[in-house]
Amino acid sequence: MLDSKEVGILTNNIKDSFRIRPNHNPAYVDVADHLARLRSHQHQIVFGRRGSGKSCLFVHFLHDEHARNGVLPIYIEGDEFKRLSYPNLLIRLLLKIFENMPSSDQWWRKWIRRPSAVQHHIDELRHLLSQADEADVRATDGTTSEASGNAGNDYIGAGGKRSKSQERQSEFREAKLDQLERSLSDYKNAIDDELKKSGYDFSFILLDDFYLIPRTRQPDVIDYLHRLLRGTDFYLKIGTVRHRTTIIRNDEHTIGVELHQDVEEINLDRTLEDVESTSEYLGRMLEALASTAGLDDSKEKLFNPDAFHALVLASGGVPRDFLNIFVEAISASVSENNVRWLTPTYIWKGASRLSYRTKLTNLRDEAVSDASPLEKVYRDLVKFCLKEKRKTGFLVSQEAAQEKPSIHELILQLMDFKLIHVIEPDTSAASGRKGRFEAYTLDFSLFMEPRLRNIDHVEFWKTDEDRRRVGVREAPDYDLARGERAIRDELGDDIEETLRGVEQ
Repeated sequence: MLDSKEVGILTNNIKDSFRIRPNHNPAYVDVADHLARLRSHQHQIVFGRRGSGKSCLFVHFLHDEHARNGVLPIYIEGDEFKRLSYPNLLIRLLLKIFENMPSSDQWWRKWIRRPSAVQHHIDELRHLLSQADEADVRATDGTTSEASGNAGNDYIGAGGKRSKSQERQSEFREAKLDQLERSLSDYKNAIDDELKKSGYDFSFILLDDFYLIPRTRQPDVIDYLHRLLRGTDFYLKIGTVRHRTTIIRNDEHTIGVELHQDVEEINLDRTLEDVESTSEYLGRMLEALASTAGLDDSKEKLFNPDAFHALVLASGGVPRDFLNIFVEAISASVSENNVRWLTPTYIWKGASRLSYRTKLTNLRDEAVSDASPLEKVYRDLVKFCLKEKRKTGFLVSQEAAQEKPSIHELILQLMDFKLIHVIEPDTSAASGRKGRFEAYTLDFSLFMEPRLRNIDHVEFWKTDEDRRRVGVREAPDYDLARGERAIRDELGDDIEETLRGVEQ
């Protein structure tokens, strides 16, 4: 069965959908009616871990004529702006919006020297953007200091000259921000008038991968865009990762937006808190994809009784990981001439190809300045669980989370990077330990292929006679103060070394 024509079509379709591109309509299965909700006339933030389907949802909407009937969609990738400083990234975002207005490419207007308001603002913003580059060069090439080098060189000879240069650069930034603020009403009027003349009823700004924008500036960006679009028929739709995102900052004035008041939340995440519900969701997704390849009852035909459950656990509930591991498992099984159906053995082999190493690479690429503390805490968690306590799960005290919020935030971010998974957000602990706890499991790729046999696998998907999850309350309590010490440790334990030590 695994070597059938239909399975080949299915795996090829899945592979084609691995990378979402705005110029290509991906295969999208709307299992939970997210597409209908996205079409509502509300400002929204779509939360989801990497691979949960945020980009797939946005890009499918971009290409689905039925879904976007009467809507002008403007798709913007946050990846394009992640290395830009503020306010340059805001200027670039505004340019993206204006350049997608219908009159932006009406060349004849410029030919008769009567540009539209949109074209006028595009020229204005491009000039403002180029001023930023010139200003930085002037601030470092000797005009305002005697230092040598270009705009990207941080070295300045004398402390006093460095300070003078920094003050000068700050003045340039403030001047650009002032101009953006002064022009906000003009920008609003321009896009509002443009939409009314365009024949579209509404416009959706689909800002994807917002979490890649520098976190300290995220409230400023969302605040400006929200003020720009408020009171118009433009609606902001932001796709992001929950614990890599800050949407509000309380300074002298509140900057940003508030969930459930200014913006609506759509949550795409399926976790291992409810394995049964997540399993049903992923099963429906696979069935819908399989039917397009002419394959019915895929769950019964392609998996032995335990393999589908293993696939759900191995994926951590993340749709893209689920499909990735499924394809890799089929490849591994067929290569060994086991073509009847998938077994847990091949699921774990497929999961090992999507290993923690790949996820650590993603962490380093996307977290940038935060990568080092995140990785150090993760290394320490692996050492604590597998080498010292010999268990695959751990607890975090809710009281400790309140006392050390910055370390707890790193735990949550490791969950977003899929290196750990939440299995119970609120539980008690055995052995007389007081208080309430959060329970997590390490990602299964760490200990299932090859299987680490001399550790206790926390089987949280099972329940005992008291209907409590097996092994969760008995899991060890990870002290967040230990995470602080791990961050200060320059060396830390190598994960590969730790895993070899567990085997020995």
